[in-house]
Parts: sequence; structure tokens; C-alpha cells
Amino acid sequence: MPQPNVVAGLSLDHLERIASHLDDNYIKTGKLPGAVTLVARHGQVVWTHAQGLMDVERNKPARNDTIFRIYSMTKPVTSIAMMQLYEQGRFLLDDPVHKYIPAWRNLSVYKAGSWPDFETQPATRAMTVRDLLTHMSGLTYGFLERTEVDAAYRQLKLDGSGTLTLDKLVDRLADLPLEYSPGTAWNYSVSTDVLGYLVQKLSDKPLDNYFQDHIFGPLGMTDTGFQVPKAQLDRFAACYLHQPGDTMKLQDDPQRSRYLKTPGFLSGGGGLVSTISDYHRFAQALCQGGEYQGERIIGRKTLEFMRSNHLPGNQDLPALSIGAFSETPYEGNGFGLGFSVKTDVAKSHTIGSVGEYGWGGLASTNFFVDPVEDLVVVFMTQLMPSSSYPIRQELRAMVHGALV
Repeated sequence: MPQPNVVAGLSLDHLERIASHLDDNYIKTGKLPGAVTLVARHGQVVWTHAQGLMDVERNKPARNDTIFRIYSMTKPVTSIAMMQLYEQGRFLLDDPVHKYIPAWRNLSVYKAGSWPDFETQPATRAMTVRDLLTHMSGLTYGFLERTEVDAAYRQLKLDGSGTLTLDKLVDRLADLPLEYSPGTAWNYSVSTDVLGYLVQKLSDKPLDNYFQDHIFGPLGMTDTGFQVPKAQLDRFAACYLHQPGDTMKLQDDPQRSRYLKTPGFLSGGGGLVSTISDYHRFAQALCQGGEYQGERIIGRKTLEFMRSNHLPGNQDLPALSIGAFSETPYEGNGFGLGFSVKTDVAKSHTIGSVGEYGWGGLASTNFFVDPVEDLVVVFMTQLMPSSSYPIRQELRAMVHGALV
């Protein structure tokens, strides 16, 4: 006889613990505005729950169709787009990036000094497309605030500004040194924005149009894009910034947000907004070997390749990372072509399966796919930075605890 309150091998009673945990520990205490959580198994949405507020100032409840800033959860989308072009023979992973961006032919590596007076040395080898996909390119992010190179990124506003475009980003990066020679270390970076530029160049289409034609349209992702249309404004969440004392303050008012305007900078690294159901369609396609409801966005073998650990010698992130920031725990996790990949469950200190993959975003959104359990989890909230609370690890524990 089937067990009561069990769907697709998941206990609904145990999944309900997620809602009460978030309410008691985060929402009622004022740490989080609200959240929407989705759990799917064997291709079926088993549990989804919206709780708290999507806009505290206007007292608007979170809804299943709330639109969220997903920031770096854009990266897997861009990586899939790039690998679609790989499947068409448009490039090879070991192609030097300067084959497509000639100004990058002689990139150098930082040695000493500060911008604009850097002392540099030649890179030991050319940067490849694979280096961009694995964040082993030598590029960085300004917000990391770790080195003289990322200080230059901040001064030049390379993480995003009202005047930045993909062309300007690529042009300015040509004049800056790398943090290290490509392929020798791992560092979270604007690499995926450069991939967005390459998608445009190789497809001869603007990035937003490419995404729409080859990913969002086929998957029926009607609420995902680089901009929130006026007709969808009522569903757009406010974004908050974590404050000392575990409080929060408004960071981006949805009524005055830059997301209401057509962006000049189509950030493949962090520019998208989406809903829980839209992103589930994307994640479910990944879980099902690249296909969702009859629409294939990537080949099965290509996806297997992408979700393998591509770090040299099958090492994990602590062995190669030079920075302290990632959207995933370092230990027991490697990196594939656009996702983190769990390589050692015990070492990772978080429950799951070897081969689990996914990524998160700056405002604490997160998704993961566990191919062993045929499980997809998507979590959406709006609190920056994502390192404020250990919600992602707690969520994994509760979801896996619901498996029967």
C-alpha cells in the first residue's frame, strides 16, 4: 500500500517543515522578507510554497508567480546557450579566446602596482573558451575586493553600470592584467559575461533574442528576461540588503528599479529576472537530459559533459580557488562547464549525491539538480548577499530528509 502523504517518494509532511522552518527562523524574525520554494521529483512538481512578503514596504504577499532577480543563476543559462553553439560546431573548447576577441591576443598577468600603472608579466598560455566556462580564465569581479586588479574593475565599473555594454566590457578587459595565468587557479569572475559576448558574436544575435529563441521560448519561460515589462510590474519583488544585527533594508524598490528599463548591458553573468515555475522548467530540462515537455535545449551527452568536474586532476574548489567567494560551499565541490558539481558528499558537509549540480545568485536564490534521486529544487528570495544565512544547506537537509 502507498504511504499516506507521499508523492513521488517524497513525504509532504516532511516538506511542510521547510515552510515552518523559514517562517519561524527567518521571516517572522525579520531576516528575510519572504520566499518561494519548489521541489520536484521524477518530473513532477511535488511541493511548492510561497510565504512572507515579496514587498515589505507595500505589504504584498509572496506569490508563486513572483518575479525575482536571479543574478548569477543567469550563468547556467548562458553556459547552456554557449554549449548549444558548441553542438553546432561554432567553436571548440580549447580555442583561444583571442580567436574571437583579437584584442585579447596578448593578455598579461598582474605582477605589481595599481591601476593604471600595473607591472605585468606574460601569461604562460592563452585563455581558452573552456577557461571561461570553468572560471579558470584569470578574470575577476570588482565586488570581491581582494586585489589591485579587482580594484581596477571597480573603478572602471566592470561589474555593471548605466553606461556599460558587452562591447565596452570586452574592450576594457583587453587593457587590464589577469589575476593569474589561465588554467592555473579558480576565481569567480566576469567570465560568463564574456561568454554572453561570445554567444552574441557566434550566433550573430543580441543575447536577449538568442535566449528567447533557443531557451525561453522553447521551454515556455514567459516571465524570464533582462527586463520586467509594465504588465508584470505588480509581480516584481523588492530586494533587500542584510544589515548588522540580522535586520534588512530596502536595496532595490521594484517601482523604481533599473529592471524596468531596457538594459544597455545584457549580463550573461547576472542580468536575468525569473519566477520559480520558469526556472523550474529550465532546471527540469537539465534533470531530464536536456529536454522538457518535448522541447530539447541541449544534447544528453553535452549535458553529461557539462556536469562533469572539469577542474584539473578532478580536484575540488579549495585546491584551486584563490578567492574566498563562491555561490556554493567549496569543500567536496568541483566545477563543470557552468555549474558547481558535488564530488564528495561527506567532504562537502551537506547532504546530497555525488554528481549533484547547480548554482545560486547574489540575492540568495538557489537551485540544484540531484540526478541520482531525479530531484530538482528551486528556492527564491531577495536578500543580498547570499552568504548572509546558511539557508541553502538547511534546505538541502530538509528536502533530502523528505525522501522515503
